[in-house]
Amino acid sequence: MESVAGRESTTVVVIGAGPAGLTVANLLRRSGIACVVLERRTREYVAQRQRAGIVETRAVRMFDSWGLADRVLGGVPSDGLLEFRVDGESHLVSDSDGSAGPAARLCPQQVLVQKLTAAYLADGGDLRFEAADVSLHELTGDRPTVSYRAADGTVHTITCSFVAGCDGDRGTSRSAVPDGFLTAHAFDHGIGWLTVLADAPPPAHPLLAVSPQGFAAHFPRGPHSSRYYLQCPPDDHPDAWTDSRVWEALRTRLADAALVSGPITDREVFRLRSLVHDPMQYGRLFLVGDAAHIVSPMGGKGMNLALHDADLFAGAVRDFVHDHDDTALRTYSQRCLRRVWSDQEFSHWLTRTLHDAGDDTHSGRFRRGLARARLDRLFTSSAAAQAFAELTTGVDLTGDTQV
Repeated sequence: MESVAGRESTTVVVIGAGPAGLTVANLLRRSGIACVVLERRTREYVAQRQRAGIVETRAVRMFDSWGLADRVLGGVPSDGLLEFRVDGESHLVSDSDGSAGPAARLCPQQVLVQKLTAAYLADGGDLRFEAADVSLHELTGDRPTVSYRAADGTVHTITCSFVAGCDGDRGTSRSAVPDGFLTAHAFDHGIGWLTVLADAPPPAHPLLAVSPQGFAAHFPRGPHSSRYYLQCPPDDHPDAWTDSRVWEALRTRLADAALVSGPITDREVFRLRSLVHDPMQYGRLFLVGDAAHIVSPMGGKGMNLALHDADLFAGAVRDFVHDHDDTALRTYSQRCLRRVWSDQEFSHWLTRTLHDAGDDTHSGRFRRGLARARLDRLFTSSAAAQAFAELTTGVDLTGDTQV
C-alpha cells in the first residue's frame, strides 16, 4: 500500500542520472544551487551502462573551467590522431585544431558517470535512484511540481523553480510537453550497425575503415577491451552474427588478418537515425541531451552535445539565481540548437562519406565517387584537415561565447 510523504522544495529537479543529468547536477552544486536528481534505474545499472567513449576537447575544457576535470574525467588523454583505413591503406588525421588547453579524453561513458556520481554525492548532492512513475505538473507556472514513487512505495512531490529533462529519447520529460508544441525533425539514414563489445586489445588510434564489404570501426574502451562496429542491414538480428562471423568480417573490413579476437561480452544491432526537437524548452521544463536530440554516432557527438546543453543550462540557472538575469534562460533553446545543427551536419557528412565510399550497392557509383573525393581532400588538403579538426574537437563555430 502506497503512503504519501510531505511536499519538498528545491530550485531544480533533474530527471535522469546519465551524463547530461549528472553534469547539470554537479555544475549546479558548484554554483551553490540546490537540486534533486531522480533516476528510475538502480545505481548499479546506471554505473555499468556502456555507450560513448570519447569526451571531446571542448567538453574537457568545459569541465576544466568549472574546476571539475580532475575529479570527473577518467581515462587517458587522446593523442589527437584518428586512423582512416581505406581499402587497407592507412591515413592518420589529427583532431587537434591547434588551440591551447587540455585535449580530448578516451573516457568510456560508464567511467564518466561513475565519477560524476561520486563527485556529486561527495559534495552533498541529493541523488535518488529507483524513482518510479515520475510525473511533471504546472510546467508553465512559476513553481512546477514533480511527483514520483520511491522504492519503498512512498509517493513524493517536489516543488521547484525549474525542471531539467535529462532522461533520454524515451523518457518522461519530453512526453510531458503537450502535443503540437514541439516540432520533430527526424532523419533515417537507412543504415544499420552491429555493435560489439569484446575483451580484446584496443587499437593504437580510433580506427574507421572503408572497404567494398562495408564500413567497420574499432575503438578503445579500456586497456583490455574494445568496441567494434560493422555496417549491416538495419533489420539484421544480432543472433545472426556468430562470433566467428563477427571476427571474420572485422578482419576483412579492417584489413587486418592478424586482428586479435577475444570473448564477446555484448552485441546489438541498431539503426542510425537523427532527430532534433525544436524548441528545447516548455515553460519551466528544459530538455537536455537525448531528450531533445539524437545524433548519428558517427563523429562521437551524442554525449558531447548533452554535455554542451548541460553547461548552457547550468550557466543560465546560475545567472538567474545569482544575478536575476533571465537572458540565458530565454535564449537557451536557440543557443543549444545552433550547436546541435552544426554537429548534426558534421555527423551526417561523416556518416554518408564513410558509408558511400565503401560498398556501392546502395549508394551507387556516382555517390561513391563523391565520397572518395571528400576523403582524398581530407587526406591531402591542410585546409580540409583543419576544418575537420575544428568540428571534431567541438570548437564552437556558432558564436556562442560560453566555454
